[in-house]
Amino acid sequence: MAKSPETLVDPVVAQAIVEGAHGDPFSVLGLHRRGEGHVLTAFVPGADRLTVLASREIEAEGVAGFPGLFAVRMGCEPYRLRAEGHGAVWEFEDPFRFGPVLGELDEYLLGEGTHRRLWQVLGAHPIRHEGVEGTHFAVWAPNAQRVSVVGHFNIWDGRRHPMRRRGPTGVWETFLPGVGEGAAYKYEIRGPGGELLPLKADPVGFGSEHPPRTASVVRALGQRDWQDVDWMAARAARHSVEAPISIYEVHLGSWKRGDGGRMLSYTELARDLVDYAADMGFTHIELMPISEHPFDGSWGYQPVGLFAPTIRHGTPDGFRALVEAAHAKGLGVLIDWVPGHFPTDAHGLGRFDGTPLYEHADPREGFHQDWNTLIYNFGRTEVANWLTSNALYWLEDYHIDGLRVDAVASMLYRDYSRKAGEWVPNPDGGRENYEAIDLLRRVNATVYGEDAGVMTVAEESTAFPGVSRPVDQGGLGFGFKWNMGWMNDTLDYMSRDPVHRRHHHHQMTFSLHYAWSENYILPISHDEVVHGKGSMIAKMPGEGAEKFANLRAYYGYMWTHPGKKLLFMGCEFAQGREWNHAAELEWQQLDHPLHRGVQSLVRDLNRLYRTTPALHRNDARPEGFVWLEANDSDHSLYAFIRRGRVDEPMVVAAMNFTPVERRIRLGLPAEGQWDEVLNTDAEIYGGGNRGNLGGVLSEPVHWHGQEHSALVTLPPLSTVIFRQG
Repeated sequence: MAKSPETLVDPVVAQAIVEGAHGDPFSVLGLHRRGEGHVLTAFVPGADRLTVLASREIEAEGVAGFPGLFAVRMGCEPYRLRAEGHGAVWEFEDPFRFGPVLGELDEYLLGEGTHRRLWQVLGAHPIRHEGVEGTHFAVWAPNAQRVSVVGHFNIWDGRRHPMRRRGPTGVWETFLPGVGEGAAYKYEIRGPGGELLPLKADPVGFGSEHPPRTASVVRALGQRDWQDVDWMAARAARHSVEAPISIYEVHLGSWKRGDGGRMLSYTELARDLVDYAADMGFTHIELMPISEHPFDGSWGYQPVGLFAPTIRHGTPDGFRALVEAAHAKGLGVLIDWVPGHFPTDAHGLGRFDGTPLYEHADPREGFHQDWNTLIYNFGRTEVANWLTSNALYWLEDYHIDGLRVDAVASMLYRDYSRKAGEWVPNPDGGRENYEAIDLLRRVNATVYGEDAGVMTVAEESTAFPGVSRPVDQGGLGFGFKWNMGWMNDTLDYMSRDPVHRRHHHHQMTFSLHYAWSENYILPISHDEVVHGKGSMIAKMPGEGAEKFANLRAYYGYMWTHPGKKLLFMGCEFAQGREWNHAAELEWQQLDHPLHRGVQSLVRDLNRLYRTTPALHRNDARPEGFVWLEANDSDHSLYAFIRRGRVDEPMVVAAMNFTPVERRIRLGLPAEGQWDEVLNTDAEIYGGGNRGNLGGVLSEPVHWHGQEHSALVTLPPLSTVIFRQG
């Protein structure tokens, strides 16, 4: 005699299913062998009637006392379901009839924490599984009692699509037939005590809703037919320490705005931003964080969706098109990457499965007091794997050329911005964060190991040794490091009235004492023109044209000083106000000749830097630099030689940081003609057009330690650059 539905489903189990509290729903729901036959159990909230569509139609019976729960004996065969309720009829595939998607190797690597391409198995992937189109979802939540996928497709009801736990890995997965690209979703999680947590966005989500909405969005990967094969094959040479690297740092939301103040799309930026940066002679664009973030005012430095390019400018494929457009114009694309901390937003990573999963439990290790953010538990195998995989993801799936890693100093030291008693020493009683150091080495070793053509850059403000030394030589493994000391010293000098500069003369020379200790980038970044620091032109002393002359002379010094270059948007035309993330740059100022002159200077400096090997080939080697004049503090004069290979023309640069014209004898490292190839006082840049028209011819007069020299004119507040003729 056939058993009733009540006897087919244990009441305790039934109660857990309808309450969404069962830890292993796949062991109950779907088609399972029970005794000598098979039993189909389905939970369809809102259904009054359920029909199984197999080789014949079979009416399932409701389990008394548990609305929406049905059970029926049937043969082992493929089936669909038809439900009726509240006057509606709908047919659907039962997600509980599909087997797992993740394989044994995936499980092994996930458990070991060595799955380099984590994004290929976690997250939401539209796939065809067992002959049916749908989306595979997988998420790491090892301490959860139950995890469900929720979205509009199931009325955000966590009881409908609970997931399957994959053994000891802590990963949950499910395949949802009929769910496709563009679907918004989150995870509903019951914590270890059975408590329902706030709905969580996907830690490996590839898309997001528009803020202030916070759901993840299903996006397909690997669909683009990339047209940048030649660029990718040749880019390693562009990232060499011998290459000219001049970076334009950009905040996409405020570079330019569209009609009504809207943010530009990736498509518009692929045209306007790329064309502009290429015309200005930059070699790379560096984007402030484009990972999804809930708060515009964080500028992206408090990301929640580390695998999702922000929807503010369009879809992920739109972002890929921006990268491809840059490559077509000969521009590399770097992105700011933030592995040091994450925000406390309820839908984010904080206490993701009801426990401190991604972060440290102890706030002395797991909370940034400065930024009110959480700190990753770098020593946890799965977290380190997740971060390493994320770095590789941007480089592989989006063809990003490099990562500038934010706030490295905050990662390296356990006492960063903390008082005594507010931090936990390392096992040796010291302040170094061994786990963070290991993570950074692992990231650099991984990305360079996968593709030596990429570049990584550290924003690191301390004297931590070997930041840009290879990992196998005991370093952190970065390709380059920002020279924060150079930036602070030189901006402090330039902000002073020229009459006082003599007392601070060696702020402009001190960087050469350590210039070869790392592969340096000289950064004038967004941090220097925000939070009351004023714009670059506002930092300069004097009034009117004198301010512009100071800034032009400083840029001439920067572009001839050893080190790669980075300039934040707006600084290239001396924007008057400090940066405002909520409004576009003051492009109208280019109607003024002095602003237009600074822009022309930066363009010409970039072109001279790129076409003159002496200015870039030995940026990181002492043989590329010789002081001619480093000690003339009374006149605030500086002069030096830049060298490339022996067969390449040398360059001599001289700076006059007083408002008085100087006629001086300048030592030259070779006889013959020396052309004045750039003068920041040129009329085209807004200057007085004073200088050395036609260049100078050397004389056999020993000066500045050289066998040859010439009399040269250094205009007030200027940099003059000579190249061997």
